Order: sequence, then C-alpha cells, then structure tokens
Amino acid sequence: MRRHIPNAITCCNLLSGCVATVYAFEGAYTIAFVCIIMGAVFDFFDGLTARALKVSSPIGKELDSLADVITFGLAPATMVFSWLRECAYFQFSILNFQLADVVPFFAFLLVAFSALRLAKFNVDERQTSSFIGLPTPANALFWGALVIGSHDEVVAHPYGWVLVLALVGLFSWLLVAEIPMFSLKFKNLSWKSNRIAYTFLLISLVLLVVLGLGGLSAVIGWYIILSVLTQKRA
Repeated sequence: MRRHIPNAITCCNLLSGCVATVYAFEGAYTIAFVCIIMGAVFDFFDGLTARALKVSSPIGKELDSLADVITFGLAPATMVFSWLRECAYFQFSILNFQLADVVPFFAFLLVAFSALRLAKFNVDERQTSSFIGLPTPANALFWGALVIGSHDEVVAHPYGWVLVLALVGLFSWLLVAEIPMFSLKFKNLSWKSNRIAYTFLLISLVLLVVLGLGGLSAVIGWYIILSVLTQKRA
C-alpha cells in the first residue's frame, strides 16, 4: 500500500494543474495561480515521501514528469494565452492577417520547452544536487506571479504584448539552456555550506514582503541572476 502513496501525491499535483488550466482559460488568474502553487507543494512532497518510505520507482519518476508538464507547463502557458487575448492593441489585421487570432498561441511555446526540459532532466546525470536550466516549477511561479502582478498594466499598454512575447522567448530558452542553477537542498544548516541558498531566501523574503504574491516573479528573477553569478558553467 505504501508504495502507492507518492504516486497518489503526484496525481494530486496533476489534478491541481488540470484545475489551474480550466481557471486560466476562464481568466480567473488568481485561482489558477493558487492551484499551481498547490501543485508545487505536492511536487515537493511526492519525492520527499518516496525517499522517506524508500519506495522510489521508475514509474514514479515518469509520472512526476507527466504531472509537471501539466502543472508547470500547460497551466501557466494557458494563463499567458488568456492574458494575451485580453490585450486590445493588437486587435487589428495586416493584409487580412488577424494578429489577435495567432499571437496568443505563442504562449504555448512554454509547454513545449517545459516538456523538453523535463525530458532532459530525466536523462541528465549531472542534475543530482543542482539544476541545469530553469526548473519548470520556477518558470511556472514566474509566469503566474507576473500575470497576477502586471495584468492591468500589460493589457493597457500599446506594446505590453510585445514584452510578453519577448519574455516567452527568453524563458523558453532558459528552460533548456546550459546554465547551472542552484537547488534548495540542505545537507546541513551551516551558513558556510548554504550561504547561496540563505542569501537567496533572505532577499526573497524581503521581495515578498514588499511586493506581495506578485513579487514571486521578482523572486524567480533574483534566483536566475544569483545562479548566473555564483554557479560554474556546465
């Protein structure tokens, strides 16, 4: 019985992503983002539970990746898709080509690159204690927080949608880039061994206090910058 517990938790992650996607299509961004955060919590505990119960399995590993594609790939991409559809300033046509019918679909590049990133992670033996490329949960948290925190400004700005598309391209690349990024796995509690993680957490706490939930996008930006500054190239 206990061997099924981690997989059940992983399925809760998957279900959270499905619910988030539905609400994202409806433009209920806050609820969608909360569901993504819930999925991230389940994603943390499924692996932890599997190790604690000593029931890790290849099926659990594959199921985890499939769930992550939905929760951290499709759900945030759908938020961006719905967000772009709200932008009024590209509701025009060029040579009878309706941009509004095409531009939002570029958001789903995030799904494709998230899937590619997860596939690479599963076969890359270098990513045992750290990451190479932006982890999919971090990508999802960035987009969810950005939509929540910058929704009105981007929709109202004439070129807000251009910025969103540029960020889609940047973060699609970051997901698969050969850029080492630190993890928050603690082997002990000493400052010397974990100074990068502690620095990240302290600054992140300040950002969240000042900016609120939308500040998670700034936290992920800080994570990327700190990784680039402190990690050796792969």
